[in-house]
Amino acid sequence: MVGKGAAIRMRNVRIDIEYDGTGFSGWQRQADGILTVQGCIEEALGRILQEEICIEGAGRTDRGVHARGQTANFRTGSEMPLTRLIHSANSLLPDTVRLTSMRKVPMAFHARFSAVSREYRYFLLESPSAIDGRFAGCIRRKTDLEVMNRLAALLPGTHDFSAFSKEDPQLKGTLCTIHEARWYRYGRFIVFRIRANRFLRSMVRFLVAGMTDSGTGRVPEESFRAMLEGGARRANMVPADASGLFLWKVRYR
Repeated sequence: MVGKGAAIRMRNVRIDIEYDGTGFSGWQRQADGILTVQGCIEEALGRILQEEICIEGAGRTDRGVHARGQTANFRTGSEMPLTRLIHSANSLLPDTVRLTSMRKVPMAFHARFSAVSREYRYFLLESPSAIDGRFAGCIRRKTDLEVMNRLAALLPGTHDFSAFSKEDPQLKGTLCTIHEARWYRYGRFIVFRIRANRFLRSMVRFLVAGMTDSGTGRVPEESFRAMLEGGARRANMVPADASGLFLWKVRYR
């Protein structure tokens, strides 16, 4: 117990998280009554620690998007052992959210601003599945992986991705630096893997939609190139289904 007048010794705690985003209105906390992953975790930690908890996430996933490797951090004056805290928190969280690790980090660490890159993966099916459809988009036709990888090869480097994003007043600028991007087959899935320094709202889903439209022969490859170079989205283009998208990993120095 801290004596009267004594300074509270704060800790900065990093948590790694996985979640099934199907039933959530995205990561970021919203108004009362709207279920979000951030709000759910803050409520559980606050209840255990008996203090107001504010967690900062590395990525703000949209409604229905999942995470294998979301990272967040929060500060607390509690001295509760982290092994006990993570066990208690997981006992309160729904089965669709798990805290996979928890550890003390330097006070300067920030899950979002300290990250050097984020990796997303999109899982795509060519035909509907009663089992895998919860965690994959479905194109309902055969795709040409060679065409889609030609388009993916255009992405590495720094580009303006305004044509592949929804407007977001909180974002500063639309330039992103892509480190790698490619398509590959994994069992019955076609998987798109992309790693970048930052992502705009719905950016990966718009990129997937643009590449698969060309990969199925609906739209010429030149259309995707024009959007990337010109910054204007094709009329009536909609992002790929959120169910196939995962925040896969966040990297730090």
